[in-house]
Amino acid sequence: MKSVVGVVVSNKMQKSVVVGVDRLFHHKLYNRYVKRTSKFMAHDENNTCNIGDRVRLDPSRPLSKHKHWVVAEILKKARIYVPPSAADSVASANIKKEVPPSSTS
Repeated sequence: MKSVVGVVVSNKMQKSVVVGVDRLFHHKLYNRYVKRTSKFMAHDENNTCNIGDRVRLDPSRPLSKHKHWVVAEILKKARIYVPPSAADSVASANIKKEVPPSSTS
């Protein structure tokens, strides 16, 4: 088997990720290209992969019932949205309350 490149779909397990690998093939009857996605479970030793990362998988010996791949390298990290923390929003709300309203009398 040879190395494959895919996108991390799930990283909810410890030291394991699920990677979706797309492939295109030509459908002879419809004369169109069809895209199919295969999901592979892969071993991620340091838990460094996040959802959306583009990774290269290398085949390995069976590590568990479904894991036969190892994450060789992370080709591109995903851009992850980090919402402002609750502490920042509370601090900005307190600042707004401390400013006295201007009176027009």
